[in-house]
Amino acid sequence: MNKVKNFLLELFFPCFCFGCQKEGTYLCQDCKAVLEILEFQYCLCNKNPSIIGPGQEKGKCNKCFNKNLSGLYFALSYKEKSLIRKLIHQFKYQPYVKDLAKTLANLIIEHLIISGKNTNDIWQGGVLIPIPLDKNKLKNRGYNQSEELAKELSKILQIPAITNVLIKTKSTKPQMELSKEEREQNLQSAFSINLVKSDLTKFSGRKVFLVDDVYTTGSTMEECAKILKQAGAKQIWGICIAREE
Repeated sequence: MNKVKNFLLELFFPCFCFGCQKEGTYLCQDCKAVLEILEFQYCLCNKNPSIIGPGQEKGKCNKCFNKNLSGLYFALSYKEKSLIRKLIHQFKYQPYVKDLAKTLANLIIEHLIISGKNTNDIWQGGVLIPIPLDKNKLKNRGYNQSEELAKELSKILQIPAITNVLIKTKSTKPQMELSKEEREQNLQSAFSINLVKSDLTKFSGRKVFLVDDVYTTGSTMEECAKILKQAGAKQIWGICIAREE
């Protein structure tokens, strides 16, 4: 039935490449080749981040060692007027293209492979937790883009995605419109652990991978990492599609 359903969807609602409009895919091989998928991992510093070598276990340098995040994996730079910016925008804003989750997750996986970070010792015992949306945004969009991304990564990496443990408890202003100090204030008390529905043993003492679409200053992931650390997570790493330059 699923094969028939997918066939009918492709027949009546075909997808087109966001780069060249070629039918049959959201990102054709020619346009994908234009994307500059990063071959290195970088530390958490906002200015002049250092390269983290394939053999290094730590994802931070001496300047950002006090961050709650243990490190960050991101596939591309979030450049102005770039194709990846267009893809992510369509994933998050109207007309929403929820199915882009698979395409975008595969870009992250390609980065992990070429950077030497897709190894069993990295993912063993880990769990994926998406950055949550507030209720109003979730209602308007119909889905949480970070959750959809986490679900696709879960299928590929073969580690569980926990979608109900971290919740957003208040609406916040868009982070892009605020200064660094305002972003931190904006997110204070914005997240909490859902003690009613979640089982803390699912992530307590384990490595957590926080999933989001774009990493800008890191304020959101830092706040979520702090909450998860307080609840018993051993390490918290970030995973996103792209990082703002």
